[in-house]
Amino acid sequence: MWMRLRQLRDAPHAVAGGVAIGIFWGFTPLTGLKTLLSIFTAWVTRCSKIPAVIAVSLHDVLVPVWPIILRWEYQIGYWIINRPHQFPPRLSVGKIHMSELFRWKTLEVLWPTFIGSLVIGIPIALICYFILKSTLERYETSHHRHLTPPA
Repeated sequence: MWMRLRQLRDAPHAVAGGVAIGIFWGFTPLTGLKTLLSIFTAWVTRCSKIPAVIAVSLHDVLVPVWPIILRWEYQIGYWIINRPHQFPPRLSVGKIHMSELFRWKTLEVLWPTFIGSLVIGIPIALICYFILKSTLERYETSHHRHLTPPA
C-alpha cells in the first residue's frame, strides 16, 4: 500500500486526506455505503479518491475483531445518547434469541453505533492524516534532493 501511495501523482495533502477519509468511513456501521461515501467525500473535499478506497478497504483486514469494535462503538454511542449517562445492558450468549433480533429496530442499534464510530473514527483519521502527510512530504523532499545534480 505504501508503494502505491508514494507513486500517486498528487499533493501529500490530497493523498493523506483521502486515506483519512477512507479510515473515517471504514469505522462507521454503514456497511454497504462505506466505499461510495468515501469516494463522494474525497471528491467534495478535493482529496485523492484512490487512497480513500484503499483505506476504506483496509478495514476488511479487521473482520476477525470487527464485532468487538462495533460493540465498543455501540457502548460509547449508547452512553453519549442516554441521559443520565449509562452503558447498555450487558450481553450474554444465553440471553439473545433469534426472535429478539428480529424485534430490534434498526435505529435503536445503528444510531448509537454511528455516534460511537464518530468518537473512534475521527481521532484515528486525524492522526493518520498528520502522520501520512508529514511522511509523504519528507519522502517527496528527500526524493527530489537525490534527483538534483550536485553543484
